[in-house]
Amino acid sequence: MSDSPITLLVVGVLIACCLTHVRSDSSDHRFKVGDPVPLYANKVGPFHNPSETYRYFDLPFCSPDAIIKEKREALGEVLNGDRLVSAPYKLNFRDEKDSALACRKKLSEQDVAQFRSAVEKDFYFQMYYDDLPIWGFIGKVDKEGKTHPSEYKYFLYKHIQFDILYNKDRVIEISARMDPHSLVDLTEDKEVDVEFMYSVKWKETDTPFEKRMEKYSLSSSLPHHLEIHWFSIINSCVTVLLLTGFLATILMRVLKNDFVKYAQDEEAADDQEETGWKYIHGDVFRFPKYKSLFAAALGSGSQLFTLTVFIFMLALVGVFYPYNRGALFTALVVIYALTSGIAGYTAASFYCQLEGTNWVRNLLLTGCLFCGPLFLTFCFLNTVAIAYNATAALPFGTIVVIVLIWTLVTSPLLVLGGIAGKNSKAEFQAPCRTTKYPREIPPLPWYRSAIPQMAMAGFLPFSAIYIELYYIFASVWGHRIYTIYSILFIVFIILLIVTAFITVALTYFQLAAEDHEWWWRSFLCGGSTGVFIYAYCLYYYYARSDMSGFMQTSFFFGYMACVCYGFFLMLGTVGFRASLLFVRHIYKSIKLKETPEETSKLETFIDVLNKACETELIYSTEDHCKELEKYNYIQRRALIEFKQLIKETNAAYGSATQYKRCNLKETPKITNVSESSSVICCFFYLHLPTLKKQKR
Repeated sequence: MSDSPITLLVVGVLIACCLTHVRSDSSDHRFKVGDPVPLYANKVGPFHNPSETYRYFDLPFCSPDAIIKEKREALGEVLNGDRLVSAPYKLNFRDEKDSALACRKKLSEQDVAQFRSAVEKDFYFQMYYDDLPIWGFIGKVDKEGKTHPSEYKYFLYKHIQFDILYNKDRVIEISARMDPHSLVDLTEDKEVDVEFMYSVKWKETDTPFEKRMEKYSLSSSLPHHLEIHWFSIINSCVTVLLLTGFLATILMRVLKNDFVKYAQDEEAADDQEETGWKYIHGDVFRFPKYKSLFAAALGSGSQLFTLTVFIFMLALVGVFYPYNRGALFTALVVIYALTSGIAGYTAASFYCQLEGTNWVRNLLLTGCLFCGPLFLTFCFLNTVAIAYNATAALPFGTIVVIVLIWTLVTSPLLVLGGIAGKNSKAEFQAPCRTTKYPREIPPLPWYRSAIPQMAMAGFLPFSAIYIELYYIFASVWGHRIYTIYSILFIVFIILLIVTAFITVALTYFQLAAEDHEWWWRSFLCGGSTGVFIYAYCLYYYYARSDMSGFMQTSFFFGYMACVCYGFFLMLGTVGFRASLLFVRHIYKSIKLKETPEETSKLETFIDVLNKACETELIYSTEDHCKELEKYNYIQRRALIEFKQLIKETNAAYGSATQYKRCNLKETPKITNVSESSSVICCFFYLHLPTLKKQKR
């Protein structure tokens, strides 16, 4: 996969900047006794619907001031749906409080109904205290002794207990407990007076500030979960070893037999029809249909592969520590923009290697191939979020920033990469000369068609990652914390290896069946794992999660469709690149009989023969012409057909002595293209008048 050095340098600078930003942002939080420590209320929402979140004060909590102060947020925080505002609680450093009054509020019937609906849907709240996350439920439903939902009682928590750990002048940990005895009954639609209270307790700890986030990291790697992760790794490694060993053994044996077979004396096989992957060497490097789309897919896949590698690099060095708000989204947007030059260079250079001419259109297609569906999906889902008044709806200013990034960074780098790729003037390295006429593909059984092959190619890589997929989904679409990036990186490497091996194996069997249209097939087979991941999305949503509602459903399936589409492009590129290396290798390893000069000479003769057949100058041999056209005239099977044609027509119209007029003493034994060309030219020169006469 081609990389632009300038783009790689810029991305390297970006990584360094990200690391510096992260380290400085998590330090220097020092306070004196009584100093105010920033506490921000973030959002509320149904616990089982992580995408359906609302601003904290969308519920009728009492606000600390007449005007709610909003914290200025970074791009990634906004994309993450964070909307930080000042909270109604004052938690000064080492200042303990017991049942302090936050505010008094008279809840109207509408407010009570709104709170009751939130409690019924298991709404939770999220806050940040000195960048440490806090969660809690806003109420509870009493179902004890009740058999019908109409008998349930709904209560609102009005007292929060904050427990804070500190080390000298720094905050280390905070947790929130809801007082189960301090409740407000919301069962009936009537006005209620509520006093929101809170208590604060401080306790010293020896935990250093640098390790205060380990609490959240360790929560994702408990012994039970860690054993499952390692079981997933072992399962995947066994799959890789078995698959690799099986494919390597089969391919080495088959290829060895093929090489021995093709190295045998050609003269002994004159009367046999040659079959197998060597026979289609004149077609195997014939450029695919829709070459512009194919090159654009490779360019987009290469960019997404590079993006994934850089994201793993940032994760492994500790950038994405738990609750580093929006860091992942910021990295995705910025790195994707900076790596667009890779997409442009790869697509344009490969498109020019395929002898494409409209490279500008190819660049436009490359730029829109992934971003186009993503943009349309975003427009629909953002409209849904606006209708729900959810925090997932991006503000207009954020949309403008993203458009500017696309206009001022992504597009120029895409064009520059495309120009560099176009000017690279690299030629496609094919070890075999491609013939002028495409060979007809023989009929194949149904299980060798594209869909069954894709199903086989996608199932094995998916089986190596499906266990880890559950934890990723539970983190992205739930409230689990995923921090074991080293294991995830190993799984990613396994996914690439299995995808490459299975695609290479299927490509070989396709060529062995004399099907030379392997370009798109290898890409589709490699990318088919994305289809299996999307199928797993259906299973996870309906069988493993409690998500519900139109907004959450549309967000889950909409954005997962984009993610799976990205996997399709990335793994399709991996599959094709692996197959291309394999095909080049095996065709470099065989000795081809025909020279380019002989092939060109015979192709000139074929043009004349085709013209004669099309104008119906030849009658009795017209069927033979069609048969010859089927086999492309050039390979050994074409020589056999030529020889049979001479034998049959000679028996009907003349004897071997007629060949003396062409300086041939007897019926020739065809052994190479040059001789067959001269014999057939001589034959048609002798018998063309008779054939014309019979036609009349």
